Amino acid sequence: MKIYHIVSVNNWKRAESYSAESLSSEGFIHFSRLDQVLGVANAFYAGQRGLLLLEVDVDRLTSEVRWEAPVHPSMPAPGTLPSESLFPHLYGPLNPEAVLAAHPFEPNLDGVFVLPETL
Repeated sequence: MKIYHIVSVNNWKRAESYSAESLSSEGFIHFSRLDQVLGVANAFYAGQRGLLLLEVDVDRLTSEVRWEAPVHPSMPAPGTLPSESLFPHLYGPLNPEAVLAAHPFEPNLDGVFVLPETL
């Protein structure tokens, strides 16, 4: 099974492990299923450039994944994210060998994201 994480190019470094700011502040790293990626991207990253979409193999992760209700550090517009959906949360650092691909993830000229053609 694959899960996905949005990260800036500057924050993604292939080292021993990757830790998003949310690991310190919330205790986990936010991930999405493929069908959730665009809702997350357009709600929280609209218009941002210099992003990657990490494609991660759950079976290769060394930290625990829990499927939980969405946690919103800032609330998006109503109806943007399906509240009934469970999201994968990684409770620990992301080990780079679990990353299958780092897809360039740029919004269109209007600031709206579409999935990379490589997916």
